[in-house]
Amino acid sequence: MSESTAAADDRRAPDERRSTDECTLCGLPTGDAPVTDGDVDGGYCCRGCLEIARTLDDVEAADADEVRSERKTGTENAPEDADHTYLAVDGMHCATCETFIESTAADADGVYGADASYATDMLRVAHDADTDLEDVRRVLDRYGYGVGDPDDTDEERTDTQLVRFLIGGGVFGMMVMMWYVLFLYPSYLGFEPLVDLGGFDGLYLFGNVWLMSSIVLFYTGYPILRGAVVSLRAGQPNMDLLVSLAAVSSYCYSAVAVLVGGTHVYFDVTVTIVIVVTVGNYYEDRIKQRATSGLSELTSAHVDDATRITGDDDHETVPVEDLVPGDRVLVRPGERVPVDGTVVDGSAAIDESLITGESIPKTRRSGDPVLGGTIASDNPIVVEVGTDATSTLDRLVERLWQIQSSRSGIQRLADKLATLFVPTVLALAVVTTGYHLVTGSTVAAALLTGLTVLIVSCPCALGLATPLAVASGIREAADRGIVVASDAVFESVPDADVVVFDKTGTLTDGAMTVRDVLVNGDADTDVDDADGVDDTDAVLARAGALERFSAHPIAAAVADAAEEMPDAEDVETHDRGVTGVVDGEQVVVGHPTLVESRGVALTSSNESAMAAARDAGRVPVVVAWGGRVRGVIVVGDTPRPEWETAVAAIGGDRDVVILTGDDERAVSRFRADPNVTEVFAGVPPQAKRETIERLKSRGTVAMVGDGSNDALALAAADIGIALGSGTDLAGDAADAVLVRNDLDAVPEVFAVARGTNRRLRRNLGWAFLYNAVAVPLAAFGLLNPLFAAVAMGTSSLIVVANSARSLD
Repeated sequence: MSESTAAADDRRAPDERRSTDECTLCGLPTGDAPVTDGDVDGGYCCRGCLEIARTLDDVEAADADEVRSERKTGTENAPEDADHTYLAVDGMHCATCETFIESTAADADGVYGADASYATDMLRVAHDADTDLEDVRRVLDRYGYGVGDPDDTDEERTDTQLVRFLIGGGVFGMMVMMWYVLFLYPSYLGFEPLVDLGGFDGLYLFGNVWLMSSIVLFYTGYPILRGAVVSLRAGQPNMDLLVSLAAVSSYCYSAVAVLVGGTHVYFDVTVTIVIVVTVGNYYEDRIKQRATSGLSELTSAHVDDATRITGDDDHETVPVEDLVPGDRVLVRPGERVPVDGTVVDGSAAIDESLITGESIPKTRRSGDPVLGGTIASDNPIVVEVGTDATSTLDRLVERLWQIQSSRSGIQRLADKLATLFVPTVLALAVVTTGYHLVTGSTVAAALLTGLTVLIVSCPCALGLATPLAVASGIREAADRGIVVASDAVFESVPDADVVVFDKTGTLTDGAMTVRDVLVNGDADTDVDDADGVDDTDAVLARAGALERFSAHPIAAAVADAAEEMPDAEDVETHDRGVTGVVDGEQVVVGHPTLVESRGVALTSSNESAMAAARDAGRVPVVVAWGGRVRGVIVVGDTPRPEWETAVAAIGGDRDVVILTGDDERAVSRFRADPNVTEVFAGVPPQAKRETIERLKSRGTVAMVGDGSNDALALAAADIGIALGSGTDLAGDAADAVLVRNDLDAVPEVFAVARGTNRRLRRNLGWAFLYNAVAVPLAAFGLLNPLFAAVAMGTSSLIVVANSARSLD
């Protein structure tokens, strides 16, 4: 039982104690003694969850469910025993691709349902255990979607996109434009052509232009054309459809013109449209690639097999899915616990950092609960499978998928606008063509006017407004030591009302090291015995000589601090320390209870030293030999020197909240800071995520963290900021990563985001203004396709120029 749980248990009357399976706040198992309070409804796994529920009780838990239900859940009705496979999908262009891919995958034999995520280019498939997903891969591949393993496809996808762009745009596209500049544009402007456009030379010229334009349209533009087809099949018109119509219409008109002997062709319009939109899409895909690996660290920690005990000395390796409640599994040192359960034999220091965020491993003995995904650090244990035979780690994977998949970026706004913009433009083009036919125009002139409407309304400026502004913002951020992984940074940061900081590894350095050595428990005086060995170096040396035999992180910190370590004999590792013979003396190193069990009494000075260490959020390690305590080694991490200035810069108009999985005593120094609004301690990752959801009632929430245990909160926040020293999962779940590993960079994130947001709004304003002016001019026949293409290019250049400006 945790210390916080025990403390709460002491304050509850026997009739108030109740048994519940899951924490009311975060869903973690509570065991038989949930933490409760008469003023707060429900039962909780820890004191931290209870305090969050008490403080933020103005937001109903249903709010989190609403967030999770924002997206489609095609796998929600799958059987409980269904397998779930995550796949990376190359080529998801917009939200309509999600609908198409989900329905296509769900039609495969043995598949119960599928969820696609445009935000992360990921597909989750619920299927029968015996189902081969190769059929899903083949079907999607026929439509041009590359399907592969999430961990192996990023480089391949980047190479494919780059090749398409370089070959189509860089080679053939530039050759088309060179023919136009040298031969066609001069003739269109009234100059004498350099070649006879009506003779063999002209036929050769137009043939080359036609061929190379075809390569640009059908090779480089293939993802755009596919997106248009998918939008039609899904019944949701998108920007790809409008772009494709403009590019294909100008291509077809030009092809017919060549066949009938015309010299005014608009292949250049096709090439310009495809290249401009491809640049924007390529950049957007690069942004999304970081999110694709968002589940990498948790999924790699997933346990596939377990060692099930079948007899007194027999065991077998079985898939985790075959475990049933009551089975007993052997977990060796360094292995992960496969599912939630209870220790029935042995004891070990359990590293729960990936799951709970607690920086110090906990010793779990017979009768103690353990969570699936945690690691037995030093000793083997036998675990009895819990009632649900499920893993807390797997629940974390599921939560992270739900959170990341539900997030929408700025580009989704363009897709929503497309559902109105595309039909409106198509209708306008048809009406314009019909009007000019009715009023006496020739068929060629009427078609040309309708084509002009399509070309001039091609949303290149609108499509570039977001990625170019974001690209410039990312460049500015990089110059300041910030890696931006999601355009959500520029959407949400400027309006952040609450900024949440993790403690361990974020406000502190996160490294367990020896912070002090108190000889004989006295910080001020070293009391030497007649043997002359009772000094700081001797205490560290003898402690290190034994602690090097333990795999515990605290033991490793002590061993690292010892400059010289004598030989040790008869070494024994225990639940809470190590014993052995060093320099002929029987030495005990570890928790006070281990020292006392060896007949060594703790003095009041020792007790005071240990209490001071605990109050500072650190861990005391007692060293004894010769029948008495010789010193107390204090182990812990240290606050970053810049944490106060960073919090002060962020605070002011915003609430600053500190959220940590560590004990309450480890955050006293932070609670006293005047710029800190609230502190929540002893909070597991699921509760961190729920806390973020509840804090959203105050407005936009930003989260700053570094550990895997922070990933859920980073993903759930409107904006997640991770330190560069953090884990891969924290970086993947975050929207921005501080390369400098310096908290002073956090205010810089806000400054860059504000400037980029202003630039983005200007870009979008210009793009809409351009369409509002250019489309009516084209409809009244005041523009031809060439000038429409020039106007379209000019609007794009204005967006580019604005994006290239320095942030203001």
